[in-house]
Amino acid sequence: MRHQVNYSLYLVTDSTEAILGSRDLVEVVEQALLGGVTIVQYRDKTSDTGILISTAKKLHEKCKQHNIPLLINDRVDVALAVGCEGVHLGQDDMDISEARRILGEDKIIGATVSSIEEARIAVERGADYLGIGTLYATNTKKNTKDIIGVNGIRKILRFLDTKDAATKEVKSVCIGGVNASNLQRIIHQLSAPTPNNLNPKTIDGVAIVSAIIGASNPKEASEHLSHLLATPPPFKASSSEPHFWLEKDDDEISHLLSEAIKATKAVREKSPLSHNMTNLVVQNFAANVALSIGASPIMANYGDEASDLSKLGGALVVNMGTVTPEGLENYKKAIAAYNAAGGPIVLDPVGAGATSVRRNALATLMSTSYFDLIKGNEREIMQVARASGFTLDDSSQQRGVDSGSALFALPQRAYIVQRIAARERNVVLMTGATDIISDGTRTYSISNGHAYLGMITGSGCTLGTTLSAYLAANPQDKLYAAVAGILHYELAAEVAAGREDVKGPGTFVPAFIDELYHCSKDVVEGKLDWRGAAKVNCIKDVPDAGLLKEL
Repeated sequence: MRHQVNYSLYLVTDSTEAILGSRDLVEVVEQALLGGVTIVQYRDKTSDTGILISTAKKLHEKCKQHNIPLLINDRVDVALAVGCEGVHLGQDDMDISEARRILGEDKIIGATVSSIEEARIAVERGADYLGIGTLYATNTKKNTKDIIGVNGIRKILRFLDTKDAATKEVKSVCIGGVNASNLQRIIHQLSAPTPNNLNPKTIDGVAIVSAIIGASNPKEASEHLSHLLATPPPFKASSSEPHFWLEKDDDEISHLLSEAIKATKAVREKSPLSHNMTNLVVQNFAANVALSIGASPIMANYGDEASDLSKLGGALVVNMGTVTPEGLENYKKAIAAYNAAGGPIVLDPVGAGATSVRRNALATLMSTSYFDLIKGNEREIMQVARASGFTLDDSSQQRGVDSGSALFALPQRAYIVQRIAARERNVVLMTGATDIISDGTRTYSISNGHAYLGMITGSGCTLGTTLSAYLAANPQDKLYAAVAGILHYELAAEVAAGREDVKGPGTFVPAFIDELYHCSKDVVEGKLDWRGAAKVNCIKDVPDAGLLKEL
């Protein structure tokens, strides 16, 4: 049995009153078995040995009726007495090699690990699977030093994937704070295929404690979790996976520009909601930009409103221009609502590298959320790379929200953007004189726009507003939608800057809003397309610049 175990929905029991209440554990587990759990671990750190054996025997009978393996946490002696399928051992428990000698070759032995070194030792000593965590703090695991997060699990998975063939076959589950609200996102974040590795090793299951044991109806909770495991997350349901290029660059660009025209028309036709959580400095400008391109703006920084707004078919912009503890909590509420509804989210990590507060806020949001598109200048995207689990050999310090002078050449920037997008399974945009955008598979450079955009407050923020509308109106291909939004925004800036009535940044702003309106109106009426004006290039075979290292 040990080589044929289904670890997908792994139930870990909890007999404490805070989780189980006054209910009978055996009855709760039986309901969970009926709901579809695929393996059960009996964990009880306080009861006497006699009670452990008695309860474990009852649990084993129920598990055998459903042909589901039962493991005992920590206690090899209890597993022997019960005759169940195996044990799960923590770092302070019996050595895995000794447990194997006692239990025999046919039993399942799992091990808790939170580092590459612990994983290496567990594999070498014969563990069949690894319980990797803790992912998030929970009611049963509050010691923050044990929290390794998504990046910590990614790191261990990479080790398992690259050491040797035997290690690659070792199974894994993640544990710690997994529930119905985040299960699909966690699985999505931990599986990141790239052009060079279409089938990277990912987790084989999720370990669930309170989301089943503490549920009022364990059977329904297990059924719901099983359903979530078998379906894509809402934010992926309506969009295609990144796909590879057409054979010729000219054909690819021609197709892209054709799709951009359709995307611009869709924004006008659908008038999608653009929900902006942004700073007071740019709210008015952002609202006017949204209206000019045909979107419907709302400026709402109160997170509790998002549960209703997320159901209206629009998109969310999270602009970190002003970071406060209260604001961060509001961001989290809104992001959770849009992730659950499947609405696109644009993250604009304004000044992310400037202070430790902003760096920590970005890391927190990226570890607990999915963003369909992350946009920022060079230094902001470098901080995104760090929050994604990379180290970056750069000592420059961002002073504020300004982009500063360029640090890397175009091929290096393309490499950074593509690597982050592949890992996060989203679209990443690095803005600059030449923008770089990628979904991890396709990468483009865009060289439109005008210098006036860098001389006014909120041009980057309102680009995020524009992108949100395009993603909401065109969910089928997020990269094409984003490119269309960039072209609309930057070509309108070029036209506005060339008008006779524009004398500088001050007169540029109203002209820019006018041209955003006229550009999309003319596209809808068939008077304008982007061909000839769009400066878009494919960037293929992006070389490994060696800038990003794994933590």
